[in-house]
Amino acid sequence: MSLSDEGGYGGDQRGSEPGQTRTRLPDGGGDLYGSGRRSRAGLSSRNLVTIVGVVVLLIAAIAFANRSGGGGTGDTASSDAPKGADAQPTAPTGTKPVTGKNGSIATGFAKTEQGAQSAAANYAVALVSPNILKLNERHSIVQKAFAPAKVDEMQRKLDGAYSAGFLKKLGLDVNGNAAKGLTYISRTVPVGTKLVKLAGDTANLEVWCTGLFGTAGAKSTAPVTSDWFTMHLQLKWANGDWKVDGFSQQDGPAPVNGDNKTSGADQIANAVKQYGGFTYAR
Repeated sequence: MSLSDEGGYGGDQRGSEPGQTRTRLPDGGGDLYGSGRRSRAGLSSRNLVTIVGVVVLLIAAIAFANRSGGGGTGDTASSDAPKGADAQPTAPTGTKPVTGKNGSIATGFAKTEQGAQSAAANYAVALVSPNILKLNERHSIVQKAFAPAKVDEMQRKLDGAYSAGFLKKLGLDVNGNAAKGLTYISRTVPVGTKLVKLAGDTANLEVWCTGLFGTAGAKSTAPVTSDWFTMHLQLKWANGDWKVDGFSQQDGPAPVNGDNKTSGADQIANAVKQYGGFTYAR
């Protein structure tokens, strides 16, 4: 699933809480955001239709949140981007990526290329977590992740995108919680980061991600599945740290699906509870 600052997922959504992870959210100018890994052949036509329907809903929510945003992603093709430079592998540098933590979100990113990439990876995880669907947690994420000048705007957009009607379509109550016996999952895993442009107090980056989303449980109508997407983030140096100034998301690049044996719904729910997600990378 994906998110953006312009209107919800598409821009996407995601958040982090014991037993839950990843939800697409809407960025200030873009979009918002089972059982085991399943091959497409193993899905019934009914489940496939349900999953497609959920994805469409998420994309629509993100578009709503981003449609009035000023963030945009036009700079991702900037002529100032490094020319002919190959992607740099993540490697130990001897420098600690961050110096602090604000709740579940890392803080204290260096004003360097590495610091900007670390911040982008961290924010990609936070913006597509299940907590983004919960009012209080969502406001907390916005306060911590966005540049001060963007906070009020993003809270309005995301609150509008994650309405009670939208949550109901995802099978969640008005507080963003799944029904008893079910676990809503939204977990994002950054696969790699790319610095598109770094100039003074601004940075544009792309984060290639994979992740899980859906509802785990015996009676789930939207089983957990995986997806691949790229988040575009515009960061701004504010109050001594990198903060999100705008974001959006697009599908892919996605590899060929493997033929892994699909796990049961309980196995997936338990795995999410037992294995904590990463809060930042690089």
